[in-house]
Amino acid sequence: MPLSAAAMAAAMTVLVTAVVPGAAASAGTSPGAPTSGAPTSGVPASAAPVPEAPVGKVVGAAPLPEADLSHHGYVSFSNGHIAIRIRSENLGPSDVTASTVRLRFSAPLAVTQELPYDCLRSGKATVLCETGGLRSGGGARQTALDLRPAGGPDEVIVRLDTVWNGGVRDTDPKNNVHQVLAPATGDAYAF
Repeated sequence: MPLSAAAMAAAMTVLVTAVVPGAAASAGTSPGAPTSGAPTSGVPASAAPVPEAPVGKVVGAAPLPEADLSHHGYVSFSNGHIAIRIRSENLGPSDVTASTVRLRFSAPLAVTQELPYDCLRSGKATVLCETGGLRSGGGARQTALDLRPAGGPDEVIVRLDTVWNGGVRDTDPKNNVHQVLAPATGDAYAF
C-alpha cells in the first residue's frame, strides 16, 4: 500500500554525524590523543544548534488534502450466489486519485471465481476492488460482483470498508464502513 508523503518523509529523516578529516586537530586535540569514541563534526555543539521538531510531526510537511468517500449499495444472497452492487463516490472537498474497497465475508469463497477486471482475491474470504479516481462532487463509480461462497451457508455477513483512499484524510469515515447480514432469501439488503 502506498505511503503518504508525511510517512515517507518521516521514514527518510536520518540524523547523520560525520567524521571530518582533521576535525580532531581543529577541535583542539592532537591527532594521536585518545578520544571518547564518539564521532565529531569539527564544529562545537554550541555553535551548531539543531532545531527540534515536535514529536509526531514532520517539519515542513504539507497537510493532507481532505475528502469524504462514501460507499452504498446492496447485498442479496440466493441460489448459492452473493450479488453485491457498490456505488462509490467522493463528497469532497478534494479529488481522490484512487481508492480501494475491501469486502470481507463470514464464509470462505469458492476457489474459482470470475471477478471484475478491477477486483482481486486477498485471501479465502476477502476481495479488493479498485474504484479508480473519484472527483470531488463528481459522478459515482459502480462495482458489481457475483460471488459464490464455499460450503453452502444459509447466510453470509459482508463487511465493506475503504482500505486505500489515495492518501487523503477522510473527514467522515462512517459512510464507507458497513456490515450487512444477508440470509439466503434473495432479498436485497441495503448499506
